[in-house]
Amino acid sequence: MDGSNSLSSELKFQVRKLEKSDKSKGFIELLQQLTVCDSVSDKEFEERFQEISSYGNDHLICVIEDDQSGKIIATGSVFIEKKFIRNCGKVGHIEDVVVDSTARGQQLGKKIIEFLTDHAHSMGCYKIILDCSNENKAFYEKCGFKQKEIQMVRYFI
Repeated sequence: MDGSNSLSSELKFQVRKLEKSDKSKGFIELLQQLTVCDSVSDKEFEERFQEISSYGNDHLICVIEDDQSGKIIATGSVFIEKKFIRNCGKVGHIEDVVVDSTARGQQLGKKIIEFLTDHAHSMGCYKIILDCSNENKAFYEKCGFKQKEIQMVRYFI
C-alpha cells in the first residue's frame, strides 16, 4: 500500500473554523445528535455567530465538512478562560464535541480534539479540560486526557 489512501482521507476531512454558511450544511442538526438543541432561525444563528466571532480566538468552534455530501459531520468548540491563578494563566474548556452517527469510526473526533487542543496550547493555556459521559471516557483517554475530579452540575431549566 502506498499510503495515498491515508493521504486522501487526510485531505478529505479537514478541520476548519465554523462559517455562517454552515447552518445550511446541517450544523444545528448535528448538534441535535449531542443534546437538546431546538431549531435555530437564520437570524438567531447569525446573531450568535457574530457574538462568538467578536471573542476572536478566545472562543473557537471548528467543524469538519464532508466534501462529497457538503454536510457538516463533526464539530467541537473551545473557549479560553482567563484566570488570576497560575500567574494570570488561561484554561481551555472543550465543549460540544459530536461526530455524525454515519461518520463515526473514522478518527474525526480525534481530529476535532487535536485541533481544539492545539488551539488552546497556542493561546497559552496551562491546561485544557472537558466533561464527558462514562461512555466517552475511553475515547478521551485515547486523546491524552485523564479523569481528575468529579463533575457537579445544577440546571436552571
